[in-house]
Amino acid sequence: MSTATLSHTGTITAPGARRRRPHLPGQKPFGPLRVAAFVVLALLAIGWLLPFLWAIATAFKTETDAASGDPSWIGATGPTVEAFAAILSQGNVYTWAFNSLWTSAAVTLITLAISALAAYAFSRLDFTGRKWLFVVVIASIIVPPQVLIIPLFYQMLTFNMIDTYWGLILPQVVVPAMVFILKKFFDAIPIELEDAARVDGASRFRIFWSIVLPLSRPILASVAIFVFIGAWNNFLWPFLVINDTTLMTLPVGLQTVISAYGVQYAQVMAQAVLAALPLIIVFIIFQKQIVKGVATSGFGGQ
Repeated sequence: MSTATLSHTGTITAPGARRRRPHLPGQKPFGPLRVAAFVVLALLAIGWLLPFLWAIATAFKTETDAASGDPSWIGATGPTVEAFAAILSQGNVYTWAFNSLWTSAAVTLITLAISALAAYAFSRLDFTGRKWLFVVVIASIIVPPQVLIIPLFYQMLTFNMIDTYWGLILPQVVVPAMVFILKKFFDAIPIELEDAARVDGASRFRIFWSIVLPLSRPILASVAIFVFIGAWNNFLWPFLVINDTTLMTLPVGLQTVISAYGVQYAQVMAQAVLAALPLIIVFIIFQKQIVKGVATSGFGGQ
């Protein structure tokens, strides 16, 4: 004869009743509203992915199939890598990829150093004019980067930095939005940790290097990834400041190949796939850091 049982959560299970899986703290039941939300999000994700998937499908078509207007995902002659081979054989693609990689890495490292030091000064140091200077930093976020193109170009021209790596890198290293985000994160770090280290004789820079930065790894990783993506995708500034083909970045170099040989639809899509591939790899590798940084920083609207 079966009897009622008492579970470890204190609930009584009747004989023959199906035992429900207990919900974790803060976990909401999987009801109709959540199902509808997942369906809507899935449809939005599919709608967002369709153009990229179409670009990939077109990149594996011949130029004849790509220009025929046939809406099929696979060309009449089947998949081919002719567009990729044509792109890789025309121009210094490997040199452009190397230029994009190392200049984006340099922009990321310098931006992190400048933004972190500035944000820590705004968060912890009390100096004359701090509030007004921070207001200037916040106000500069709303200034479109295109407005600064002409002054920056004349500045690089004055310093003889046209057609140089430094002329390409330096104008991209000041990002006020990242200063604001890091400052908000540093504000949330308990000041007691720094006070304890100061009692032990640690200097201000030692506290910043040994306590603040290790605690800020998630937000630093998120900032680094977003800055890297922005520097990699930047087209306008490298296009204006670099004329030497050996110094061009990948987006600018690939565009010169396309315009030199006319509009080739398959090659255009192959160009887009090649330019986006490194960013996809970076996102796949560091997606946990991105999500954690968004959840613990101002990226999520907190």
